[in-house]
Amino acid sequence: MTTHIFARAALVGAGALALLGPLTAGTAVASAAGEQGAARVMAAPYAVVPYETVNVRTGPARAFPTVGTVAAGESRGAHCWEFGEPVSDYGFTNRVWVKLADGYVSAVYLKGNEYGDLPASASC
Repeated sequence: MTTHIFARAALVGAGALALLGPLTAGTAVASAAGEQGAARVMAAPYAVVPYETVNVRTGPARAFPTVGTVAAGESRGAHCWEFGEPVSDYGFTNRVWVKLADGYVSAVYLKGNEYGDLPASASC
């Protein structure tokens, strides 16, 4: 009976370590962005990083009001992407906008693929 209890405790401990591994890595990345940035990164299923400081808007077009910015190199949590106004910069044109907790950013300014490194299946 003692062997079964020990084996079960080992499995539970291994499961806890498996769950804590990604949280620890996410926390390390987020802590570099500061306390407020950490909450924003960890509250969403994906993370995006802009090449340069980018405006956060209330909707997926430049006509929407700006509600803040994301600094170049700052990780920010992202929920999904959707098509919006095409944005051209650096010789690229993209009409994908990524939804953050506080608004939208154009994927043309984000590192990664055409969806800001979100999976194609993560459409809003």
